[in-house]
Amino acid sequence: MSDAVVVTGVSKTFDTREGVVTALDGVDLTVAEGEFVSLIGPSGCGKSTLLRLIADLDSTTSGTVEVFGKTPDRARRDQEYGIAFQQAGLLPWRTVAANIALPLELHGVGAGERRTRVAELAEMVGLADFTGRYPDQLSGGMQQRVAIARALAERPRLLLMDEPFGALDEMTRERMQDELARIAAETGAAVVFVTHSIAEAVFLSDRVVVMSPRPGRITAIEQTRFGGERDEALREDAAFFERVTAVRAALHGAPAPTGARGVDGR
Repeated sequence: MSDAVVVTGVSKTFDTREGVVTALDGVDLTVAEGEFVSLIGPSGCGKSTLLRLIADLDSTTSGTVEVFGKTPDRARRDQEYGIAFQQAGLLPWRTVAANIALPLELHGVGAGERRTRVAELAEMVGLADFTGRYPDQLSGGMQQRVAIARALAERPRLLLMDEPFGALDEMTRERMQDELARIAAETGAAVVFVTHSIAEAVFLSDRVVVMSPRPGRITAIEQTRFGGERDEALREDAAFFERVTAVRAALHGAPAPTGARGVDGR
């Protein structure tokens, strides 16, 4: 299996009025093709900064980032990844179908092919009956489904997600987690997912990457080892609670439990 993302020795600093701020320091991380990896840590630890570097929305101060063996810039131009943020960012004057179709339009995909792909994606995210609606006619969870469908429009091999469910109520959030787990399994895309929720990270991920307070460093990487489907039964499983406890301990600086992954990204 090849690697979707390889981050090597990455540091990132910002110039501010108060001086130079180091957001990331010496970060190494590898995400395999088809793997779901969550980034978790205290506010300001550099989770979103790391995601932005992978997405070519910012550049490293030192170190390198590769996406499927390419620079982030090349990967972006080759449509290797899709991206979704906490705010759905839908265009209010476009219908659900037109919002999903936007990346396809921008890259010159023909009308017939666009219609077929939009229908597939609307079905995948459970919105087949809502393609003619406008964003203000949808709930927050439904808007996020549209954003995920749009991010998947060009069949990316990597999905980058920055707290996409952070603004949702708990019940909607759990339903969206179920949906995302299913979509990730169906598409086979690798996912890098930023969250503040330990339970969300453990439920969704193959590995949970724990980051330190600024300057952000990777302090632990916890494997879930669940296998099979992510469903409601998993949330009540003893193994789920064990991994939640392990991630919580890692966040608080406790020694990693036996069997936890190290900080080399594997």
